[in-house]
Amino acid sequence: MYQFLLTLMLVLSILIIIAVMMQPSKQNSAASAFSGGATELFGKTKARGFEAFMKRATTVLGVAWVAVAIALAYLSSK
Repeated sequence: MYQFLLTLMLVLSILIIIAVMMQPSKQNSAASAFSGGATELFGKTKARGFEAFMKRATTVLGVAWVAVAIALAYLSSK
């Protein structure tokens, strides 16, 4: 069981990296990282299509990763 969860943790880690890298960029340039960003804070629009799917997929993978990490910690403490 421990080996299965460890393998699952590695697969989830790789999938999270891929999901994060595939998300569309929200920044226009590197300079916008240093400018206040108030327009992005108050001018948010709801994600649609591919962006919404990637956001949900990243959230689900993250929650699954944390659950597997807790299960591994529990099994290793025995």
